[in-house]
Amino acid sequence: MASANSPDATPRVAPAVVPGSSAAEPSAGAPAKPLPKPHAKAPAGQTNARRRLQETAERIGARVRAMDKVSPTGLCFALAFLCVSLAPSLIPRTWGFQGVLSGLCAAGGYGLGSAIGAFTRWLGFKHTWSKKTSKILWLILAALALILIPLFVILGSRWQTELRLLMGMEADGPTHVLGQLGLALLTAFAVVFVGRNLLRAIRWVTRKLSRWIPRRAAVLAGSIIVAIAFLTLIDGTLVRGSMALLNNIYSATDRDTPPHALQPTSPARSGSPDSESSWESLGYQGRAFVGQGPSQEELQEFADTTPALKGVTAKDPIRVYAGLAEDDSLADTAAQVVAELDRTNAWDRDVLMVATATGTGWIDPAMSNTLEFQHAGDTAIASMQYSFLPSWVSFLSDRETPPTAGKALFEAVYAAWLEKPEASRPKIYVYGLSLGSYGMQGAFSGLQDINERTNGALFVGTPNFTPMWRQTTDSRDPGSPEITPVINGGHQVRFSTKANAADDLWNLKKDWRSPRVVYLQHASDAVTWWSMDLLWNSPDWLNEPAGPDRRVNMVWTPIVTFLQVTFDMLVSGGVPYGHGHMYQLEYADALGAITEVTGWSESDYDLLRNRIAEFDKSAS
Repeated sequence: MASANSPDATPRVAPAVVPGSSAAEPSAGAPAKPLPKPHAKAPAGQTNARRRLQETAERIGARVRAMDKVSPTGLCFALAFLCVSLAPSLIPRTWGFQGVLSGLCAAGGYGLGSAIGAFTRWLGFKHTWSKKTSKILWLILAALALILIPLFVILGSRWQTELRLLMGMEADGPTHVLGQLGLALLTAFAVVFVGRNLLRAIRWVTRKLSRWIPRRAAVLAGSIIVAIAFLTLIDGTLVRGSMALLNNIYSATDRDTPPHALQPTSPARSGSPDSESSWESLGYQGRAFVGQGPSQEELQEFADTTPALKGVTAKDPIRVYAGLAEDDSLADTAAQVVAELDRTNAWDRDVLMVATATGTGWIDPAMSNTLEFQHAGDTAIASMQYSFLPSWVSFLSDRETPPTAGKALFEAVYAAWLEKPEASRPKIYVYGLSLGSYGMQGAFSGLQDINERTNGALFVGTPNFTPMWRQTTDSRDPGSPEITPVINGGHQVRFSTKANAADDLWNLKKDWRSPRVVYLQHASDAVTWWSMDLLWNSPDWLNEPAGPDRRVNMVWTPIVTFLQVTFDMLVSGGVPYGHGHMYQLEYADALGAITEVTGWSESDYDLLRNRIAEFDKSAS
């Protein structure tokens, strides 16, 4: 018998094991392998608690990951812009305006910083910090925010108080600080939220387009598509809808009558029973213009007590006006003004003032009253309405109508004036305030045109975008500042920035030829100094010695200064006389200059200014 280890022995083959058969079971002598125990079912409460814990951990993780998407450079710029926004600009600000302004500045800083960071990464400058270093840097930024924000809030409150005192206003302590900061954060988050969603929309469009076109082309096309869609939404829906709503609101208001305005009985005024322009057709501001102002008796009383007017017999001043009719063109409206001038025989007066109104048709009553007191009523003032909207809305939505209206009014009056005998017709002057100044200057091709067709011009608080003002200012004599430029030695055009206009108008001590042109513009009037260039360029007026009512240490910061001056425009009419957009007491010197009154002393001008201030208080 062959042994088991011999080469001739037949090899033993292990039987095949079929799953489920008895052969698959362990042999009787082998130890049994323990079977796995089934998991015990957790109580329902414990399962819910575990799920909530897991969801909380996921949310925390998502927020941590979101922090990685926050731009550190953007946050640094946001903090810097927020602090700088608390510095004073031209006009004192309330806590609400300051909160919104600071929020917009912080959002603008974040956007600028994020763009700079993305650009540097695109150029290839990348650096990855370790987790420990990154944590330290975040803590440093948080510490800076906790130190700088309260510090600048305190400094901002002090600066605002100094600015208020500079303008003769009551000091206002640091009130509503928490509300101001809360409003700033809410505004900033809202703007950044919109910006981030626009970026998400660009990425989504880019992904869709990158299936058919190269990646870079898809990014460019996606950006353009989203930008067009966003602007279309803003302009086509929000802006146009808002303009239509505002037009309906103000057109309805135009049917009301100011509380102090009474329908005139004098035939020298439009809206009277003798007038071809009905009281109802004049609009809200037209009724205010013809329904207020000094009477002939009040003018005579002032003339009798003013040495410069001693012995002068006062006349009933002429005020003519045409309201905005829905079916009439601007030429038709101007023709109604001329018809009223003919009816009142305004061509026999000594002074004829053609005035372009502001957006709603408003004529500053201080100008009208000053002119009539100064000339004892031997005057005629002509104006018309061209819009229902206030100036700030027209400024944003329609810059074509004011100069078109100014040209239509002046051309119509001037054509009728030329037909009168030269020896007896009145001297013709032009005037405009704010948007009205922009509109009236649009009636002329330049200063030479004003010289040839008028006896003088007064432009007050002129917007920075006015072409004639811009051209005149840019051509100033070397060395003269932008706020009070000297043009050709002051022979024809002169500028004034002070509450006592005579300090500027006559200090050149040189021959002032006729016809004279006067610009009134305060160093603190944001309407004059606002421009889109403030976004990226420091203007001359900020690099020159400060004007009499502007803080010396106001500095230019990109984006921030633009937003500050924008907000200043909104409140430029809420400051005392002689500051911002308030020129009421400077008309006396300015109108006396362009109409070349004689025999007026400084005491006479003081009497006139006091009378105008009394009139303004009684009408408010």
